[in-house]
Amino acid sequence: MSALIRNCIRKMSAYVPGEQPADPAVIKLNTNENPYPPSPAVMKALQKIDGDMLRRYPDPECKELRAVIARLHKCSAENVFVGNGSDEILALCSRAFAEDNDQIAFFEPSYSLYPVLARIRNVRSRIIRPGKNFQWRMPVDCKAGLFYMTNPNAPTGALYPGQEVARFCRRFAGVVVLDEAYVDFARENCMHLALKLKNILALRTLSKSYSLAGLRVGYAVGARELVAALFKIKDSYNVDRISQALAMAALKDQAYMRANARRIIASRRRLSGSLAALGFTVLPSDANFVFAKPSGSAATLYRRLRARNILVRHFAGRKTGDFLRITVGTDRQINALLKAIPAIRGDKERGE
Repeated sequence: MSALIRNCIRKMSAYVPGEQPADPAVIKLNTNENPYPPSPAVMKALQKIDGDMLRRYPDPECKELRAVIARLHKCSAENVFVGNGSDEILALCSRAFAEDNDQIAFFEPSYSLYPVLARIRNVRSRIIRPGKNFQWRMPVDCKAGLFYMTNPNAPTGALYPGQEVARFCRRFAGVVVLDEAYVDFARENCMHLALKLKNILALRTLSKSYSLAGLRVGYAVGARELVAALFKIKDSYNVDRISQALAMAALKDQAYMRANARRIIASRRRLSGSLAALGFTVLPSDANFVFAKPSGSAATLYRRLRARNILVRHFAGRKTGDFLRITVGTDRQINALLKAIPAIRGDKERGE
């Protein structure tokens, strides 16, 4: 049977998403979900869904939703593409902007889906190493058809300086996809580059700041030619009717989203300070998570927290393996985490 499968697919390792436990008692601080519900406007829109609508196909071009996004970013709807989560758009970009003999470039560490997309396309990965403490380092002599750049980065939370990102985008010959999944928790964004430069797409998602990870809606903003290329290769009806309606309701309630983001930023500040007081090295974060290095083994602490029904994320690796990525949760969830860490250390000292 293996002979029926493409060679590159047989050899590759699949993307591994964060664990999704069925037990509601588990404290989930592992997948960067928003700990608070979406805007009440979303639930009102859901109640208005007419079951008879579901027998019809959705708008394949998401015209109304794209108009809402265009007004939000002060551009034309022709500059907007909507996808089944930003992951679909990332995959479409790998098909639209990287030739078969090309390279796809990205920082490492960064979103672990990027190398998977390169392997699916059977093209080479051009890995760029960040600077000390995972901070910005200008990619030099980077020749590739496509560059994925998460900003703020994941899993580190580092915000790359806008002026340096702009300088790189202007000199890069290929397409730069600025994956701004966490940008609503950050001090600045680079959407203006996508509206100004011909080789830039800025990606946003409703999964994080809009509390709609279960909906799967993302969008890209950029030059009309790039957006038109994505339309050529997308699935026929890639965003369903319900998702389009609820996404519009969420995007129209910017006040709710902004208040929610400020609340998470305040909790992030408290979490970072409390972890530092417990002896962690906590990197500066502009996302809805922190990347923190405990004084002992990160892998051991990850396992011991899991045994207490507290999930965080541990990425094995030469540099990332010393850290834990911890999503900013509710006050109750953060308190449970901060209480568990000293208890785990006490258990270890007692040899338990």
